Amino acid sequence: MLINKVIGNIGTKEDVSDKKTEWIELDWEELSKRILRTETDQGTDIALSLDQEEPLQYGDLLFEDHNRRIAVRTKMEPVIVISPKDMTEMGKAAFELGNRHTPSLIDENEIIVRADHTLNKLLDEVGVSYETTERRFKQPFKYRGHSH
Repeated sequence: MLINKVIGNIGTKEDVSDKKTEWIELDWEELSKRILRTETDQGTDIALSLDQEEPLQYGDLLFEDHNRRIAVRTKMEPVIVISPKDMTEMGKAAFELGNRHTPSLIDENEIIVRADHTLNKLLDEVGVSYETTERRFKQPFKYRGHSH
């Protein structure tokens, strides 16, 4: 099945109406790709050739007919969730992550980064609260260019 555009977004609703939902599970890096060959969790072969500049988002609806939909969700990935107790911990965490150029997402009271065993030791040394778990990323990391 060839898909050229996103037709909507169902958000984070895993169980949507009476229609069967097939999911394309992507790594967060794949959300930015406009040309991709993959298959749904039900085995439907999918070829993406998107005209849009924006990256795919969790819940993007790619196909819909009277009894099924095909939507995008991200794969479960190991992450480190940093939960600073105060501004001091936030500053320490932000400084160390920025110093290492570590892509991160800030969501509510958390900083989320991809799991990296070297970060655990670093966060322990600076005394920042964190846990290692698995999550689905809702959007790709945004890289901001810079030079030294």
